[in-house]
Amino acid sequence: MTTITVGLLIYVLLTLLVGLYAGKKVQNSADFLVAGRRLGIWLTTGTLAATWFGTGTVLGAPGAAYSRGLLGVIADPFGAALCLFLAGLFYVRVLRRMGLTTIASFFEIRFGPRAGLIAALCTIPAYVGWVASLMIGFGKIIQELTGLDPVIGTCAGAAIVLIYTTAGGMWAVTLTDFIQVSVLSLGLIVMAPIILHEMGGWAAIRAQIPDDRFYLYPRNASAAVWINYIRNWLVIGLGNLAGQDLIQRSLSSKNESVAQNSAYLAGLLYLLIGLLAVGLGIAGTQVFPGLEDPEQIMMKLARTYLPPLGLAIFMGALVSALMSSADSALLAPASVIGWDLVRFFRPQTTERETLRICRWTIPVLGLIALFLALTHTSVYTLMIDSWSILLATLFVPLTGGIWWSKSNIHGALWSMISGLVSWVIFLEILPDLPADLLAVPVSALFLIVISLATGHSSPPRALKDASGHPISFSDRLGILGLKRT
Repeated sequence: MTTITVGLLIYVLLTLLVGLYAGKKVQNSADFLVAGRRLGIWLTTGTLAATWFGTGTVLGAPGAAYSRGLLGVIADPFGAALCLFLAGLFYVRVLRRMGLTTIASFFEIRFGPRAGLIAALCTIPAYVGWVASLMIGFGKIIQELTGLDPVIGTCAGAAIVLIYTTAGGMWAVTLTDFIQVSVLSLGLIVMAPIILHEMGGWAAIRAQIPDDRFYLYPRNASAAVWINYIRNWLVIGLGNLAGQDLIQRSLSSKNESVAQNSAYLAGLLYLLIGLLAVGLGIAGTQVFPGLEDPEQIMMKLARTYLPPLGLAIFMGALVSALMSSADSALLAPASVIGWDLVRFFRPQTTERETLRICRWTIPVLGLIALFLALTHTSVYTLMIDSWSILLATLFVPLTGGIWWSKSNIHGALWSMISGLVSWVIFLEILPDLPADLLAVPVSALFLIVISLATGHSSPPRALKDASGHPISFSDRLGILGLKRT
């Protein structure tokens, strides 16, 4: 175990050095926030896939599958992969064409500064909650590996990610993500067949597992169960379409074609690797029944069945999963604060000041997330709930802003506010139903009705790029096989 621990320390140190090296490439805020818009297909795919490969994938989802089978992991990986496919098809081409820096910038350009401010304020809490879930995962890894208090692991993981993300921004995130997604994919691809073989083979394991563990939809269920099932598909599937982390990677790509195709490739990769982890979680019910903490199932399988080298690769995969998502989740709200919030209140903010504010915001947000991590225990639940606010408030006006030309500033503002208010109300009056999903039709209704009612007095803004030039609405769909610019 000492050898494995030393190996992990070396791996983490190398990752840290790569991140610090990337900091030398940062000359301005565009380098820090969108990597100078120079990422090719492989780096964009790698960083986009790595964003989703968190401890929710390697610890949370297998734990949920252990408890409930496939119905327990609809949100992740299935809903997460759906989000990437939808982003490639309907969203990222236009957003990349606009030359944006943040998702809140879209709302400012399309609907005005107040809409941009609200979008920025809605973005921040979602990512702080996500970072907290990742820190919880790091604590569990350290506890299982060394026996130390998980608080120590949580704090150590937070410190490592804070250092290199603060130093290198999107360049550091991109380079470290590419390394981390490679290690994670290799770890699970190597580990899965070894563990299944040691457990007697998949066919033997499958014969012992009840069929209901493999159901992809509820059987003989009530309306409430079906509503919650739909919510699981859409809370990430639609909610994170307005996510700064996803959009930031598309905006960092060198052109629309890369933005579109990387979303498809990342979705396929995530679904493949995610299902490997889920399958192991389900298989684990046969050898470790009745676990008090189901999210430890992958750790127990690895320590029981893997040889030292395989265990070292697996531990590297776990650490990679955490860091690859944590850096993205920290950079996203810091970008929104430095680029959108500060500029809203101080439009004269210089390039140097913006970069400095973004960097200082990262450790502040990290400390807030660390506090949340130390007061929560579930990786999967905290991760999923983090996206509720984006689904309730930003998904509808983002979609309307791209695809419905009659959307105007009043419709967008009322859409965001009504989505937020109705979400809070539904949480109180309908605790057994998904408040975030119920808020979506309310948000859509207000967007449509208010936009139509105020269209003459407040004409919709044209969709423009960051320089103020109108953009073409043609060729918005991300259809493969066509010539792309």
